[in-house]
Amino acid sequence: MAVMTIPTIVTSFRLCLVPVIMVGMLIQEANTWWTECLFMFAAGSDWLDGYLARRLDQESELGRFLDPLVDKLLVLGPLLTFIEMGVIPAWPVFIILTRDLVVSGWRVSGGSVPGANMWGKIKTLCQLIAVGCLLGPSTFIEALPMTGFLSFSYQLGHILFWVSVVLTVVSGVIYLWPQKIEKA
Repeated sequence: MAVMTIPTIVTSFRLCLVPVIMVGMLIQEANTWWTECLFMFAAGSDWLDGYLARRLDQESELGRFLDPLVDKLLVLGPLLTFIEMGVIPAWPVFIILTRDLVVSGWRVSGGSVPGANMWGKIKTLCQLIAVGCLLGPSTFIEALPMTGFLSFSYQLGHILFWVSVVLTVVSGVIYLWPQKIEKA
């Protein structure tokens, strides 16, 4: 049985926040700042669980499994909700989901696949920032005029979403490309 370390508890808490964030997005109340704040807290706590695991020397197999899974769900949950709301199309989210399933499946199967690389980390960061920007109240309130910061945030969210789709493809190709084995 896996031991629940402090970092794993933080990761599990992040996992529990995903459906709460999705429900908050669907409520579409006039004030959705709490949903965005909750998302930003969950995204920011990704750093915290990694820091705690290293600092407290509590790295675990469960944590290594859960952390990237929760990162993917924290991105995919809101993206699927945005599809339902008509904010983004489904096909780029399908690309993101496909890449994540292929890479995760390859890892689980024991294939010779390296750990997360710089491109994958940049992709995840771009996705998280895109979702954070799109979570602004202007996304949820059709009658709200698109002016000032909200307009900028919304537009930036869409740009970063499309950049993250490109990074998803690039990081997936780099990740799965046959690696040269250097001889000593």
